[in-house]
Amino acid sequence: MPLAFISIIIVLCALYAILQVVTSAETTVNKTVWTLLIIVLPVIGFIIWVVAGPRTQKAA
Repeated sequence: MPLAFISIIIVLCALYAILQVVTSAETTVNKTVWTLLIIVLPVIGFIIWVVAGPRTQKAA
């Protein structure tokens, strides 16, 4: 049971990251690279995305 819960959390985090990447203002190439990284390596890809991923622009 705990393994199933952890798996669901991982999938939800990956889906959230992919949604954020796809709706970002990044180029298509950057979106593709980030999405593939998150799909191929869900846990590591999500962690890398949180640390170095696309950032939203703050209003001036």
